[in-house]
Amino acid sequence: MIQTLSRVALAALLLATASQPALAQGTARSAPVAAALPTPVPDAQDVRYPGTITLDIDATDIVRNLYRVTQTFPVQRGTNELILQLPEWLPGNHGPKGPLNQIAQISFSVDGKPVNWTRDPVEVYAFRIPLPANAREVTASFVHTSPISGQGRVSMTPEMLNLQWEKMSLYPAGHYVRQILVKPTVTFPEGWTVYTALDGQTDAAGRGNRVTWDPTDYEVLVDSPVFAGAHAESWQIGRAMEMNVIADEARLLAIAPENMQTYNRLMDEAVTLFGSRPFDHYEFLLGLTDKLGGIGLEHHRSSENTYEPTTFIEWDKMAWDRNVIAHELVHSWNGKYRRPAGLWTPDYREPMRDNLLWMYEGQTQFWGLVLAARSGIQPKDVVLGAMATSAGYYSKQPGRAWRSVEDTTFDPIINSRRSRPFTSLHRDEDYYNEGALMWLEADGIIRNGTNGAKGLDDFAKIFFAANEGDYGQRTYDFDEIADTLNQVFPHDWRSFLTLNMRTAGLPAPVEGIEAAGYRLVWKEEPNPARAGQMASTSFLDLLYSLGVNLSSSGEVTQTLWDGPAFRAGLVDGMSVISVDGQEYSGDAMKAAITAAKTSKQPIRLIVQRGETITPLEIAYDGGLQYPWLEPAAEGEQALDRLLAPRATAGAATN
Repeated sequence: MIQTLSRVALAALLLATASQPALAQGTARSAPVAAALPTPVPDAQDVRYPGTITLDIDATDIVRNLYRVTQTFPVQRGTNELILQLPEWLPGNHGPKGPLNQIAQISFSVDGKPVNWTRDPVEVYAFRIPLPANAREVTASFVHTSPISGQGRVSMTPEMLNLQWEKMSLYPAGHYVRQILVKPTVTFPEGWTVYTALDGQTDAAGRGNRVTWDPTDYEVLVDSPVFAGAHAESWQIGRAMEMNVIADEARLLAIAPENMQTYNRLMDEAVTLFGSRPFDHYEFLLGLTDKLGGIGLEHHRSSENTYEPTTFIEWDKMAWDRNVIAHELVHSWNGKYRRPAGLWTPDYREPMRDNLLWMYEGQTQFWGLVLAARSGIQPKDVVLGAMATSAGYYSKQPGRAWRSVEDTTFDPIINSRRSRPFTSLHRDEDYYNEGALMWLEADGIIRNGTNGAKGLDDFAKIFFAANEGDYGQRTYDFDEIADTLNQVFPHDWRSFLTLNMRTAGLPAPVEGIEAAGYRLVWKEEPNPARAGQMASTSFLDLLYSLGVNLSSSGEVTQTLWDGPAFRAGLVDGMSVISVDGQEYSGDAMKAAITAAKTSKQPIRLIVQRGETITPLEIAYDGGLQYPWLEPAAEGEQALDRLLAPRATAGAATN
């Protein structure tokens, strides 16, 4: 009996040993067990936060770019902990971009007495404040250290500021943000003019530079940024619609009346397109600046925009720079009022799902181009040039072979707009421009199928229909997009959208251009959109010829994967010192490319990378190439009709 049991035990031991990974003789490996996660931050509930939070921001330190913040939070008796969060997933950013790293010197007190606090070890955007019995109020104070130079987007200069509430305020966990009431106050530099979509602006205690607004919910507050500046002007451009502009210098505000009139026409065209307004008033916030960080960001009743400083006073020269206004206005309908279900979240803690950005941003990009042309904010040839630039790039972009457009919708999360060495291979946020080209093709399918009786305008009027003045939200999904397209014109729209947005390895997206009566062609001079951008920002676009872009000093800023420059070993970070024996200049480089077209000789460069200087030869004889769109036949084409004005004067004031 004893002998039998020993054999059974031995067999069990051998079996157990055989199932374990082999270890080196004489060694042992420690094997910890995962620690339990701490009590989670509570999910948002659709219940009112008790009381009204006060938010007080001192924005007067325009030398050090500091915002000093004080907030008070009423708390219910019997609560033993308050969890406060900085917004992490920011609306319009499509990713977790809350600048937690810019919050410093934070402290909390309860009923006037300092308390220790802890940061949640898992959700580091959350601060946990213990509360003693019968606590009534928590006060938070901290400094938001806005970038000064090279640390991120500058939001404050000696002449102006762009205050974004979500980057310098905390909110209590456990509530939908629409259920949290806040009364905001900001102290601005003396004499500055303040613009925002917030309601009920008053001077606090009779001090002109200290402004208080009516209590509003935190969702509306975050959606209502502030532009303020020493040099400012405002124009009425429709019923309860204003163009509010701040500038580096007063002279930059001197726009000709006929040019400002294009913004009135933009509102007329937008209201004619969509049929109704999902806002009670609308404020364009625009900076004419090269000191404040560039921005184009949508909000429901306003938008944050910047132009190059001289865009108002050099109207024709700077036509390439003006599309952002039209794009961000369209977002009031597409992105703010109608929003993909995965991009609507109850607070700024819940992750966003970006996979329908080809509708949110792609169709907005399409309508932004169309409305810019219809209103005259941009000349038609500049809009055609912008379309050509996109089509030309996608005809050469190698990343399309492996990555779908819809997969690029996750780039705001994956890459957060950081630079990469080979963007053409990785792809970028191509749901904007390739999305727009797809919607041009959809317009062509509808027009051709209805003999010109209908187009994507008809889709917009149905899909974005709003109760006048309603600045709430209505969500949508893939099926509603396809079903609404079918209301306009029966077609296999699900397959169309799936093929174009969810499939890699497709040919260049030019079918919409061709269906609209135009074609993509190549010329030796840049199209009007690209020419204006190159002249104003001092870079040389050779992406379609040598496969490289260069700064004015010869630094390589982009290299096309597997293009001629790439194959020769020219990459980002190198600088071209000389070309064919001449000191580098843009003109010398273009002359060398043109000469090689006849000589068939390699283009000889001397390049520098760090301390190393190296000769390179680029085998290329195709000459300068830039993409253009031109009519495929004589006479008016469908694309001409799409870009033609539709509105009657004054539509936005009715």
